[in-house]
Order: sequence, then structure tokens, then C-alpha cells
Amino acid sequence: MINKTLKLFFIKSIIVLGFIHLAYFIYGYFRFVGIGKVYIYTEFYRFKFYDDVSISHFFISGLFLLTVLILLIRNYARERYSGLNLIKIGATLLFIVFLSLSFFMSYSFGMNAKLKQELPAKTFNADKRLLNVLNPFLYPGSHYNSETLFNVTNILYPKPYPVMEVRDTVFYDPANKEYYSLESAYYSIDTLKILTSAYDKLKSAANIPVGLPGLDQQGFQKRILSKTVRKDSTEIVFRGAAVNPGFDNSICVFLENKTLISPVEGEDVAIQQRQSAINRYQLLYQLPQDSLLHAFQKLDLLLKRYQVESSINPVTLTRDVFRFRDGYREQLYQIRNNFNRNALVEKIKILNRLFYQPKFFHPAIRPIFFMVLFSTWLFGFAVFVLSIYLRKPKPGAVKP
Repeated sequence: MINKTLKLFFIKSIIVLGFIHLAYFIYGYFRFVGIGKVYIYTEFYRFKFYDDVSISHFFISGLFLLTVLILLIRNYARERYSGLNLIKIGATLLFIVFLSLSFFMSYSFGMNAKLKQELPAKTFNADKRLLNVLNPFLYPGSHYNSETLFNVTNILYPKPYPVMEVRDTVFYDPANKEYYSLESAYYSIDTLKILTSAYDKLKSAANIPVGLPGLDQQGFQKRILSKTVRKDSTEIVFRGAAVNPGFDNSICVFLENKTLISPVEGEDVAIQQRQSAINRYQLLYQLPQDSLLHAFQKLDLLLKRYQVESSINPVTLTRDVFRFRDGYREQLYQIRNNFNRNALVEKIKILNRLFYQPKFFHPAIRPIFFMVLFSTWLFGFAVFVLSIYLRKPKPGAVKP
């Protein structure tokens, strides 16, 4: 067994290291720049070799390890230790060296703690939900001409939407295949959930009951888009009735976009897209205009909190949205939603990384860190072992 005084020495060393780690944690907590000032290269901490953290880290770590080595040789190198005890001492020293070289990690944890106090996960998720609902209102005017971003196939609400587009080639002269046009038809995408046993009975077209919306007895199997079996039930997604969203008074350009600025972590993206679309439809068609105004006021506060350059006026933007909702799509370039959209999207990406992929131990310094760790430990342990065999044992010392 290792004698009690040596054990006590190691315990005291670890306690001192704990206080130093706490000091670096507190320092990192108060040094966090705030969510408004994070940018693409923001990390919690990377060694720069010229700032106060790395310089103080170098001197404190070096001084502490040198002190531990001197006291270890001076007070405990006259004993004769068995091989097993030397292994235990070496392992403890390795742990002490690791703690002595990792103060920057506690500094990073402190910065992370301040981030999550300034922007709790609940608030961050609420901000993302708000942005996802308002996203179609926040594009530059020219983007509303994009058929990729704004297209009726992106509509998720209200029923009978979402829809699918079916393009047919129409030949003007059957004898001349060069003269033709493409015509688009739209159909609702419907879902039917039935027991698997019942579905097996309905596979025959003759057995399909009349009256199911969008279904005919002869073409049911052809209309099926996908089938999913879940336990004892089958979910069938099929092409339903023909619709014409372009002439639907409850559809406007702002419903033709389902893109999320940033999904909430851990939640199904498709469900978030649909819920955002439902909330957006309610703001446009069901709730008083003040509800959308209040949402834009919250957006204005969010942009200020994230320090994103903006000239959005919630009152004028609300007026614009309802004006364009009612059919002035050709004037969408006049929408007054000017703010730095790219900066906002980039800020959200950075905060997502800091929240969910934090690099407390940055890959750039790992090889150097482990090289310094093992070389420092090997040097100190070798000096200690060498001192044991070079120094005379204490008179009457008993081999532990």
C-alpha cells in the first residue's frame, strides 16, 4: 500500500487543481462576448499563445507541475516502492498532469454556461419557431419569383393541400411531334389509415367502398403513392381529387414556401414544417391583423438581441403582407422587409453549433495537447523513479 502521507499529498494537489479550474470557469463565464457578437469563427476556446488565457495557463501549469515534482522528490523519493505501487503513483501523476494542462477546458465550460444563461435552450427554440413561421415573409423581393422556393407544391395547409403536380404533354398535331406543350394538373395528397386486415380485403378495386374522397373504384391502386405498415394498421398516401390552388382565395404566395430557417433540435422536421404552415395560415386568414403585427414586433426584438442589422418596421411590414396576400404578387419587390438575412441565418447556424456541437477540446490542438501531456508526465515520472534509486533510503525505512 502507498503510505498515507503520499496519498494526502496527491489529494491536496488535486484539490488545489480543482480551485484553479473553478477560477478559469468563472473567468470564462464573465469573458463570454454575448450572442450578439459571435461570428463564424467563434469557438469556446482555441489556444492562441498570445492571449491572457494561454499565457497564464502556461505559467500556472508549469509552476504547479514543477512544485509537485520538487515536493515529490524531496519528501517521497527515499522510499522503496513495489512495481504495483509505482504503477499507481504513475497513474495518479498522469491524472494530475492532465488536470494541470486542461484549465482551458474549464474556461470553455464557463463560456458555454454564460451562453446558455444569456440564451436558454427554451428561448432559443422559441426564437427558431418564430423565425420558421415568419420565414416566407422575410425573403428579398426578387426571391418571390423563384419557382423553387415559392411553388404550390410547397403548400402544407389548409386542406385539401398539400398537393402534387402532374405534368402531361399535349400534342397539337399528332402527326407532328415537334409542336407540343406541357400542362400541369394538381391533385391533393390524401392519407387513409385502416387496419391491415381491412386493407387486404380492399385490394380488389371492386371491393373499394364508394364515397371515399378522391377515390374511384377502378383506379385506386394506381393512385397509391406509398404504403406504410405500422403494427396492425396500414397508412396509405394516395393521389386524391383534382384541385386548382392558383384560383383558391385561401391561398397566397406566402403559403407556397415550407423552408425552415432552422429546425428545432430533436423534433421531426416534417412535423415542424406543417405546424409552421398552420401557424402562418392562421396569421394570414384566421386571426386579427394585430396577431401578425405582434409576431413582427417579436421579430424586431429578436433581430436587435442578435445584433442583426435591420430596418424592419413591424407596422409597415404587416400592411405589406396583407396587401400582397390579396393578390398584388407582381409588386412583391416592394415588400419592406429589409434586414441582413444572411447574417441572421449565419448567426443561427453558429448558435446551433455552440449549443449542440460545442468544441471544448478543439481538434486543432488535440495532437499537441496529448504530445505535451505524455511527454510532461513521462519526464516527471522518470525523474521521480530515478530519484528513488539514486537517493539513499531513510534509515529504518520499510518497503511498502
